[in-house]
Amino acid sequence: MKLKDKVCIVTGAASGIGKEIALTYAREGGKVVIADMNKPAAQATADEIVKAGGTAMAVAMDVTSEEQVNAAVAEVVAAYGGVDVLVSNAGIQIVHPVEDFPYAEWKKMLAIHLDGAFLTTKACLPHMYAGKRGGSIIYMGSVHSKEASVLKAPYVTAKHGLIGLSKTIAKEGAKYGVRSNVICPGFVRTPLVDKQIPEQSKALGISEDDVIKKVMLKDTVDGEFTTTQDVAEVALLFASFPSNALTGQSLIVSHGWSME
Repeated sequence: MKLKDKVCIVTGAASGIGKEIALTYAREGGKVVIADMNKPAAQATADEIVKAGGTAMAVAMDVTSEEQVNAAVAEVVAAYGGVDVLVSNAGIQIVHPVEDFPYAEWKKMLAIHLDGAFLTTKACLPHMYAGKRGGSIIYMGSVHSKEASVLKAPYVTAKHGLIGLSKTIAKEGAKYGVRSNVICPGFVRTPLVDKQIPEQSKALGISEDDVIKKVMLKDTVDGEFTTTQDVAEVALLFASFPSNALTGQSLIVSHGWSME
């Protein structure tokens, strides 16, 4: 098992990409922490893992609250003795053209995606640094960490920012054996994306089918959505890689939508 007895915190893990990563980590022997604002849903995912023979616990975590983040990480360390992997995955989407974007919603987006990444990283790093335990920090970026799309100014800004944060952590953490990388998925058919389809249809004045074919998937090589399992496999690679040879990187998983 690639993650046997590794303590893995996954934020936003009660559904979607985060849940798939948590399930994958559990199958590989990880002690998985389902961190989510929705504690009952997080507990349901943890129960699912335990029922399948894995090890998991649920913690309530609003990633924009330093108090909640620190308390949740302390709870994990008390239960499992440390932290080996952090997947900063929690996120939302709000779409408007820039001239109509409410400032409060801009700040909300940056708080969840960037402040959340910073706060969870800051809380976990001391436990990875202690005794040079080492570890892996994985940020859930996006193709929008590399590219821009209309209507998504704060999302694009935040996802670009995660690459800068990851590169900094890679340099600071190397001497402690801590790696840091970013996963950059294309469109994954999650509730977050499903919500965007009618929103973009209305904002762009096109059909929902055209949003999928002519906006979301038009630049892929095969017109296919990326799957949660596609993303989870990359998360497993980053979590289990054995050395600092793979750090400070961003890997695009997008059916060729963006190529570097």
